[in-house]
Amino acid sequence: MATVLHVVGEILVGPQQVRPQCWVIDGRVTYAAPTGPGHDIQTVRGWALPGLVDAHCHVGLDQHGPVDADVAEAQGWADRDAGTLLIRDAGSPSDTRWIDDRDDLPRIIRAGKHIARTRRYIRNYAHEIEPDELVAHVRMEARRSDGWVKLVGDWIDRDTGDLSPCWPREAVVAAVAAAHDEGVRTTAHCFGEQSLHDFAAAGTDCIEHATGLDDETIEAFAAQGIAIVPTLVNVVNFPALAEPAAEKFPTYYRHMLDLHARRYETIAKAHEAGIPIYVGTDAGGVLPHGLAAGEALELRRAGLSTTEVLTAATWGARSWLGRPGIEEGDPADMVVYDADPRADLGVLGSPGAIVLRGKLIS
Repeated sequence: MATVLHVVGEILVGPQQVRPQCWVIDGRVTYAAPTGPGHDIQTVRGWALPGLVDAHCHVGLDQHGPVDADVAEAQGWADRDAGTLLIRDAGSPSDTRWIDDRDDLPRIIRAGKHIARTRRYIRNYAHEIEPDELVAHVRMEARRSDGWVKLVGDWIDRDTGDLSPCWPREAVVAAVAAAHDEGVRTTAHCFGEQSLHDFAAAGTDCIEHATGLDDETIEAFAAQGIAIVPTLVNVVNFPALAEPAAEKFPTYYRHMLDLHARRYETIAKAHEAGIPIYVGTDAGGVLPHGLAAGEALELRRAGLSTTEVLTAATWGARSWLGRPGIEEGDPADMVVYDADPRADLGVLGSPGAIVLRGKLIS
Protein backbone atom coordinates (compact mmCIF):
# COMPACT_ATOMS: atom_id res chain seq x y z
CA MET A 1 0.00 0.00 0.00
CA ALA A 2 1.45 3.37 -1.05
CA THR A 3 1.93 5.92 1.73
CA VAL A 4 0.55 9.37 0.98
CA LEU A 5 1.44 12.36 3.13
CA HIS A 6 -1.43 14.80 3.69
CA VAL A 7 -0.35 18.26 4.89
CA VAL A 8 -3.25 20.22 6.34
CA GLY A 9 -3.36 23.79 7.60
CA GLU A 10 -1.81 26.62 5.60
CA ILE A 11 0.50 25.77 2.73
CA LEU A 12 2.51 28.95 2.05
CA VAL A 13 3.14 28.43 -1.65
CA GLY A 14 4.28 32.04 -2.15
CA PRO A 15 4.18 35.43 -0.42
CA GLN A 16 0.56 35.95 -1.49
CA GLN A 17 -0.48 32.38 -2.23
CA VAL A 18 -1.84 30.12 0.52
CA ARG A 19 -3.61 26.77 0.13
CA PRO A 20 -5.42 24.79 2.83
CA GLN A 21 -3.84 21.42 2.10
CA CYS A 22 -1.55 19.42 -0.15
CA TRP A 23 -0.50 15.83 -0.64
CA VAL A 24 2.88 14.22 -1.21
CA ILE A 25 2.62 11.32 -3.63
CA ASP A 26 5.63 9.53 -5.09
CA GLY A 27 7.91 12.22 -3.69
CA ARG A 28 6.12 15.18 -5.28
CA VAL A 29 3.70 17.86 -4.18
CA THR A 30 0.17 17.79 -5.51
CA TYR A 31 -2.93 19.80 -4.72
CA ALA A 32 -5.22 17.12 -6.09
CA ALA A 33 -6.48 14.54 -3.60
CA PRO A 34 -5.50 10.95 -4.37
CA THR A 35 -8.25 8.84 -5.89
CA GLY A 36 -9.02 5.18 -5.75
CA PRO A 37 -8.17 2.57 -3.10
CA GLY A 38 -4.79 1.53 -1.80
CA HIS A 39 -3.54 4.64 0.00
CA ASP A 40 -2.11 4.74 3.50
CA ILE A 41 -2.59 8.41 4.39
CA GLN A 42 -0.41 10.05 7.03
CA THR A 43 -1.53 13.50 8.12
CA VAL A 44 0.69 16.40 9.24
CA ARG A 45 -0.86 19.66 10.44
CA GLY A 46 0.58 23.15 10.57
CA TRP A 47 2.03 25.97 8.47
CA ALA A 48 4.15 24.67 5.59
CA LEU A 49 6.95 26.50 3.76
CA PRO A 50 9.37 25.34 1.09
CA GLY A 51 12.51 24.07 2.82
CA LEU A 52 14.72 26.92 4.01
CA VAL A 53 17.69 27.94 1.86
CA ASP A 54 21.14 28.64 3.26
CA ALA A 55 22.77 30.48 0.37
CA HIS A 56 26.20 30.62 2.01
CA CYS A 57 27.10 27.37 3.71
CA HIS A 58 30.16 25.11 3.64
CA VAL A 59 29.48 21.39 3.91
CA GLY A 60 32.67 19.35 4.10
CA LEU A 61 34.72 22.17 5.64
CA ASP A 62 35.69 23.29 9.14
CA GLN A 63 38.09 25.90 10.46
CA HIS A 64 41.09 23.75 9.54
CA GLY A 65 40.06 22.73 6.01
CA PRO A 66 38.39 19.65 4.48
CA VAL A 67 36.68 17.16 6.79
CA ASP A 68 35.86 13.45 6.60
CA ALA A 69 32.55 12.23 5.22
CA ASP A 70 31.14 11.46 8.67
CA VAL A 71 31.68 15.09 9.74
CA ALA A 72 30.14 16.39 6.52
CA GLU A 73 27.20 14.05 7.11
CA ALA A 74 26.68 15.48 10.59
CA GLN A 75 26.86 19.01 9.19
CA GLY A 76 24.15 18.17 6.67
CA TRP A 77 21.96 16.63 9.35
CA ALA A 78 22.31 19.73 11.53
CA ASP A 79 21.17 21.95 8.66
CA ARG A 80 18.32 19.61 7.77
CA ASP A 81 17.04 19.35 11.34
CA ALA A 82 16.95 23.16 11.53
CA GLY A 83 14.80 23.28 8.38
CA THR A 84 17.47 24.02 5.76
CA LEU A 85 16.79 21.70 2.84
CA LEU A 86 18.66 23.55 0.08
CA ILE A 87 22.26 24.77 0.40
CA ARG A 88 24.41 26.84 -1.90
CA ASP A 89 27.82 25.61 -0.83
CA ALA A 90 29.85 28.79 -1.25
CA GLY A 91 33.21 27.10 -1.52
CA SER A 92 34.54 23.79 -0.18
CA PRO A 93 37.72 21.80 -0.76
CA SER A 94 35.84 18.53 -0.14
CA ASP A 95 34.14 16.39 -2.76
CA THR A 96 30.58 16.10 -1.45
CA ARG A 97 28.94 14.66 -4.57
CA TRP A 98 28.10 11.51 -2.61
CA ILE A 99 25.49 13.58 -0.73
CA ASP A 100 23.40 13.78 -3.90
CA ASP A 101 22.61 10.08 -3.53
CA ARG A 102 21.38 10.41 0.05
CA ASP A 103 17.68 10.96 0.69
CA ASP A 104 18.30 12.10 4.28
CA LEU A 105 20.60 15.06 3.51
CA PRO A 106 19.84 18.51 2.05
CA ARG A 107 20.23 19.24 -1.64
CA ILE A 108 23.46 21.11 -2.43
CA ILE A 109 24.37 23.58 -5.17
CA ARG A 110 28.18 23.73 -5.28
CA ALA A 111 30.41 26.68 -6.13
CA GLY A 112 33.55 24.55 -6.29
CA LYS A 113 36.70 25.32 -4.34
CA HIS A 114 37.51 28.89 -3.26
CA ILE A 115 39.92 30.73 -5.53
CA ALA A 116 42.21 33.01 -3.53
CA ARG A 117 45.43 34.98 -3.90
CA THR A 118 48.58 33.33 -2.59
CA ARG A 119 48.74 33.60 1.23
CA ARG A 120 45.69 35.86 1.25
CA TYR A 121 43.07 33.58 2.76
CA ILE A 122 42.51 30.85 5.33
CA ARG A 123 45.00 28.00 5.05
CA ASN A 124 43.77 24.73 3.45
CA TYR A 125 40.60 26.30 2.06
CA ALA A 126 41.40 27.50 -1.43
CA HIS A 127 43.40 27.36 -4.61
CA GLU A 128 46.07 29.96 -3.81
CA ILE A 129 47.22 31.47 -7.08
CA GLU A 130 48.47 34.64 -8.77
CA PRO A 131 46.43 36.93 -11.06
CA ASP A 132 47.76 35.45 -14.31
CA GLU A 133 46.34 32.08 -13.24
CA LEU A 134 42.91 33.36 -12.26
CA VAL A 135 40.99 32.88 -15.51
CA ALA A 136 42.22 29.29 -15.91
CA HIS A 137 41.15 28.40 -12.39
CA VAL A 138 37.77 30.06 -12.84
CA ARG A 139 37.15 27.97 -15.94
CA MET A 140 38.29 24.81 -14.13
CA GLU A 141 36.00 25.36 -11.15
CA ALA A 142 33.14 26.44 -13.41
CA ARG A 143 33.23 23.00 -15.04
CA ARG A 144 33.32 21.24 -11.67
CA SER A 145 30.57 23.29 -10.03
CA ASP A 146 26.80 23.42 -10.10
CA GLY A 147 26.64 26.80 -11.80
CA TRP A 148 28.68 29.03 -9.47
CA VAL A 149 32.31 30.01 -8.93
CA LYS A 150 33.56 31.50 -5.64
CA LEU A 151 36.44 33.99 -5.51
CA VAL A 152 38.07 35.60 -2.50
CA GLY A 153 37.85 39.30 -3.26
CA ASP A 154 39.77 40.74 -0.33
CA TRP A 155 41.64 39.80 2.84
CA ILE A 156 44.17 41.37 5.15
CA ASP A 157 47.26 42.53 3.25
CA ARG A 158 50.23 42.38 5.61
CA ASP A 159 52.13 44.91 3.50
CA THR A 160 49.42 47.59 3.82
CA GLY A 161 48.21 46.47 7.24
CA ASP A 162 44.58 46.59 6.16
CA LEU A 163 41.94 44.87 4.08
CA SER A 164 42.93 45.12 0.44
CA PRO A 165 41.66 43.64 -2.84
CA CYS A 166 43.29 40.35 -3.73
CA TRP A 167 43.26 40.99 -7.49
CA PRO A 168 43.86 43.85 -9.90
CA ARG A 169 40.59 45.08 -11.36
CA GLU A 170 41.47 43.85 -14.84
CA ALA A 171 41.96 40.33 -13.47
CA VAL A 172 38.52 40.44 -11.82
CA VAL A 173 36.90 41.66 -15.03
CA ALA A 174 38.54 38.85 -17.02
CA ALA A 175 37.61 36.23 -14.41
CA VAL A 176 33.93 37.18 -14.29
CA ALA A 177 33.79 37.29 -18.09
CA ALA A 178 35.35 33.80 -18.24
CA ALA A 179 32.80 32.43 -15.76
CA HIS A 180 29.93 33.89 -17.76
CA ASP A 181 31.44 32.44 -20.91
CA GLU A 182 31.35 29.03 -19.19
CA GLY A 183 27.67 29.56 -18.36
CA VAL A 184 28.07 29.98 -14.59
CA ARG A 185 27.59 32.78 -12.11
CA THR A 186 30.21 34.34 -9.85
CA THR A 187 30.23 35.32 -6.23
CA ALA A 188 33.02 36.66 -4.04
CA HIS A 189 34.00 37.02 -0.41
CA CYS A 190 34.32 40.78 0.17
CA PHE A 191 34.63 42.56 3.51
CA GLY A 192 36.08 45.94 2.51
CA GLU A 193 35.07 48.76 0.20
CA GLN A 194 37.46 48.68 -2.75
CA SER A 195 36.94 45.08 -3.80
CA LEU A 196 33.22 45.81 -4.17
CA HIS A 197 33.97 48.57 -6.68
CA ASP A 198 36.08 46.12 -8.67
CA PHE A 199 33.47 43.36 -8.69
CA ALA A 200 30.72 45.82 -9.59
CA ALA A 201 32.81 46.98 -12.55
CA ALA A 202 33.25 43.34 -13.57
CA GLY A 203 29.51 42.62 -13.41
CA THR A 204 29.59 39.88 -10.79
CA ASP A 205 26.34 38.13 -9.92
CA CYS A 206 26.62 38.10 -6.15
CA ILE A 207 28.76 39.18 -3.21
CA GLU A 208 29.14 37.47 0.16
CA HIS A 209 29.20 39.58 3.36
CA ALA A 210 29.29 42.94 1.49
CA THR A 211 30.04 44.85 4.69
CA GLY A 212 31.97 47.51 2.76
CA LEU A 213 29.08 48.70 0.59
CA ASP A 214 29.05 52.49 0.17
CA ASP A 215 26.74 54.85 -1.69
CA GLU A 216 28.48 54.32 -5.02
CA THR A 217 28.55 50.53 -4.90
CA ILE A 218 25.01 50.35 -3.56
CA GLU A 219 23.87 52.31 -6.60
CA ALA A 220 25.90 50.07 -8.93
CA PHE A 221 24.69 46.83 -7.34
CA ALA A 222 21.07 47.96 -7.49
CA ALA A 223 21.36 49.02 -11.15
CA GLN A 224 22.93 45.69 -12.15
CA GLY A 225 20.83 43.42 -9.92
CA ILE A 226 23.90 42.15 -8.07
CA ALA A 227 22.69 40.12 -5.08
CA ILE A 228 24.21 40.07 -1.61
CA VAL A 229 24.28 37.38 1.07
CA PRO A 230 25.18 39.36 4.23
CA THR A 231 25.90 36.45 6.65
CA LEU A 232 25.17 38.72 9.61
CA VAL A 233 25.43 35.80 12.03
CA ASN A 234 29.08 35.68 11.04
CA VAL A 235 29.71 39.43 10.79
CA VAL A 236 28.83 39.70 14.47
CA ASN A 237 32.17 37.95 15.09
CA PHE A 238 34.29 40.63 13.36
CA PRO A 239 35.66 42.07 16.64
CA ALA A 240 36.83 38.63 17.77
CA LEU A 241 38.24 37.87 14.31
CA ALA A 242 40.23 41.11 14.29
CA GLU A 243 41.33 41.14 17.93
CA PRO A 244 44.51 39.03 17.47
CA ALA A 245 45.73 41.58 14.90
CA ALA A 246 44.96 44.67 16.99
CA GLU A 247 48.52 45.39 18.04
CA LYS A 248 50.37 44.45 14.84
CA PHE A 249 47.77 45.73 12.34
CA PRO A 250 45.81 48.49 14.10
CA THR A 251 44.40 49.94 10.86
CA TYR A 252 42.91 46.58 9.91
CA TYR A 253 41.56 46.15 13.44
CA ARG A 254 39.81 49.54 13.43
CA HIS A 255 38.48 48.92 9.93
CA MET A 256 36.88 45.61 10.95
CA LEU A 257 35.33 47.22 14.03
CA ASP A 258 33.86 49.97 11.86
CA LEU A 259 32.39 47.48 9.37
CA HIS A 260 30.89 45.59 12.29
CA ALA A 261 29.44 48.68 13.95
CA ARG A 262 27.55 49.81 10.84
CA ARG A 263 26.49 46.36 9.60
CA TYR A 264 22.74 46.88 10.07
CA GLU A 265 22.87 50.36 8.57
CA THR A 266 24.76 49.01 5.54
CA ILE A 267 22.25 46.25 4.86
CA ALA A 268 19.33 48.62 5.45
CA LYS A 269 20.69 50.98 2.78
CA ALA A 270 21.20 48.09 0.37
CA HIS A 271 17.64 46.92 0.99
CA GLU A 272 16.18 50.39 0.51
CA ALA A 273 18.03 50.66 -2.82
CA GLY A 274 16.45 47.42 -4.04
CA ILE A 275 19.50 45.14 -3.93
CA PRO A 276 18.42 41.46 -3.80
CA ILE A 277 19.27 39.99 -0.39
CA TYR A 278 19.29 36.31 0.60
CA VAL A 279 19.75 34.28 3.77
CA GLY A 280 23.18 32.73 4.27
CA THR A 281 25.10 31.82 7.41
CA ASP A 282 28.73 31.01 6.50
CA ALA A 283 28.38 27.82 8.54
CA GLY A 284 31.17 25.29 8.26
CA GLY A 285 34.17 27.51 8.93
CA VAL A 286 34.14 28.50 12.56
CA LEU A 287 30.36 28.60 12.83
CA PRO A 288 28.15 25.57 13.51
CA HIS A 289 25.50 24.47 11.04
CA GLY A 290 21.77 25.02 11.37
CA LEU A 291 21.79 28.83 11.72
CA ALA A 292 19.46 29.89 8.89
CA ALA A 293 16.65 30.85 11.27
CA GLY A 294 19.05 33.04 13.22
CA GLU A 295 20.18 34.79 10.04
CA ALA A 296 16.54 35.40 9.15
CA LEU A 297 16.10 37.25 12.44
CA GLU A 298 19.25 39.28 11.75
CA LEU A 299 17.86 40.40 8.38
CA ARG A 300 14.66 41.46 10.13
CA ARG A 301 16.77 43.59 12.49
CA ALA A 302 18.43 45.12 9.42
CA GLY A 303 15.08 46.41 8.18
CA LEU A 304 13.59 43.72 5.94
CA SER A 305 9.92 43.03 6.56
CA THR A 306 8.82 39.60 7.75
CA THR A 307 7.52 38.76 4.27
CA GLU A 308 10.78 39.93 2.70
CA VAL A 309 12.79 37.78 5.12
CA LEU A 310 10.67 34.72 4.36
CA THR A 311 11.14 35.42 0.65
CA ALA A 312 14.92 35.70 1.18
CA ALA A 313 14.89 32.35 2.99
CA THR A 314 12.44 30.37 0.86
CA TRP A 315 10.50 31.33 -2.28
CA GLY A 316 12.79 34.08 -3.55
CA ALA A 317 16.02 32.24 -2.75
CA ARG A 318 14.82 29.11 -4.52
CA SER A 319 13.80 31.08 -7.60
CA TRP A 320 17.17 32.89 -7.64
CA LEU A 321 18.99 29.57 -7.48
CA GLY A 322 16.76 28.00 -10.12
CA ARG A 323 15.23 25.45 -7.76
CA PRO A 324 11.55 24.60 -7.23
CA GLY A 325 9.35 25.51 -4.28
CA ILE A 326 6.12 23.71 -3.41
CA GLU A 327 4.04 24.26 -6.53
CA GLU A 328 2.09 21.44 -8.20
CA GLY A 329 4.49 18.66 -9.20
CA ASP A 330 7.53 20.05 -7.39
CA PRO A 331 9.78 17.67 -5.44
CA ALA A 332 8.47 17.61 -1.89
CA ASP A 333 10.99 19.50 0.24
CA MET A 334 9.07 21.40 2.90
CA VAL A 335 9.11 22.39 6.53
CA VAL A 336 5.92 22.34 8.61
CA TYR A 337 5.67 24.56 11.69
CA ASP A 338 3.34 24.39 14.67
CA ALA A 339 2.77 28.17 14.51
CA ASP A 340 2.61 30.77 11.77
CA PRO A 341 6.10 32.07 10.82
CA ARG A 342 4.46 35.15 9.30
CA ALA A 343 3.37 36.14 12.80
CA ASP A 344 6.64 35.21 14.50
CA LEU A 345 9.89 34.66 12.58
CA GLY A 346 11.31 32.95 15.65
CA VAL A 347 9.18 29.95 14.71
CA LEU A 348 11.63 29.20 11.86
CA GLY A 349 14.10 27.78 14.34
CA SER A 350 11.70 25.08 15.58
CA PRO A 351 10.34 22.90 12.75
CA GLY A 352 7.42 20.68 13.69
CA ALA A 353 7.94 18.31 10.77
CA ILE A 354 10.35 18.07 7.85
CA VAL A 355 9.63 16.53 4.48
CA LEU A 356 12.79 15.93 2.45
CA ARG A 357 12.82 14.33 -0.99
CA GLY A 358 9.22 13.29 -0.38
CA LYS A 359 9.90 11.53 2.91
CA LEU A 360 8.78 12.58 6.37
CA ILE A 361 11.87 12.98 8.58
CA SER A 362 11.17 12.11 12.21
